[in-house]
Amino acid sequence: MPRLTIRHKTEYAYANPVAFGEHRVMLRPRDGHDLRVLDNRLDIAPAPSALRWIHDVFGNSVGIAKFDRPSDRLTFESVLTIDHDPVEGLHLTSDDPAWRYPFAYDEDELPDLSLSIARQFADPDGVIKDWAHQFVKADGETLTQDLLTAMTHAVREQFDYVHRFTPGVQTPAETLAIGSGTCRDFAIFMIEAVRSLGLAARFVSGYIYVPSVAREGHRGGGNTHAWLQVYLPNAGWVEFDPTNGIVGNRDLIRVAVAREPRQAIPLSGTFMGALSDHLGMTVDIHVAEAT
Repeated sequence: MPRLTIRHKTEYAYANPVAFGEHRVMLRPRDGHDLRVLDNRLDIAPAPSALRWIHDVFGNSVGIAKFDRPSDRLTFESVLTIDHDPVEGLHLTSDDPAWRYPFAYDEDELPDLSLSIARQFADPDGVIKDWAHQFVKADGETLTQDLLTAMTHAVREQFDYVHRFTPGVQTPAETLAIGSGTCRDFAIFMIEAVRSLGLAARFVSGYIYVPSVAREGHRGGGNTHAWLQVYLPNAGWVEFDPTNGIVGNRDLIRVAVAREPRQAIPLSGTFMGALSDHLGMTVDIHVAEAT
């Protein structure tokens, strides 16, 4: 089980001292059987007047910071050590309900999955649905794990990865039309493709561990990363990273899950001052083996 250290520093700079509104911090990984937080430290400067922690509607750990004095700098620095248990691939068996596509969700689970099945973007020409259905065999059986693995690898091979630091995402139709996007765009594209097949999918935000600069196939290092989970009976929520063609959680450090990206923003908040006071934001992220 690899032991990793994650260092994430975000600094906001202002031309003049400004007052700060409430800030929400979503940087702590989600503990579970495949990921365990061993140590964590969050340093905030200037020090907040209050800091409390909650679990949001998805069970994500969220810190809420309040401030009572102005400053021309605001810095958040998170340092975490985790144990990570990688699971590679998707290994369904012929006894699993999701072995063949299509399959039906259990009636008891369907109410909880319905919002993750409902599509979030209009597709009037059916281009996303058509793209997804190319992986469903016209004759013969379609194995679900082959279907989802093929979709994941197709995004990695067919689309160009680009950096874009502005907030928000492209629509899936835009991503398909221009053939490029960020990890957020690719996650949303595949989520909508999977949902067009009637499957439950959700957005994941976190980090990716790049073992060495020589390792190929890892895009998105040095920044927060995004991928998706698909819910499969007996397998649960399974990770798929279309940016890198990863099936399973290898090298993926899950921080937040949500129906859509705006619900999983790592750091958000407000300031009171002139818009021209805001000089910019710098983000520095490193994921490495713990020493």
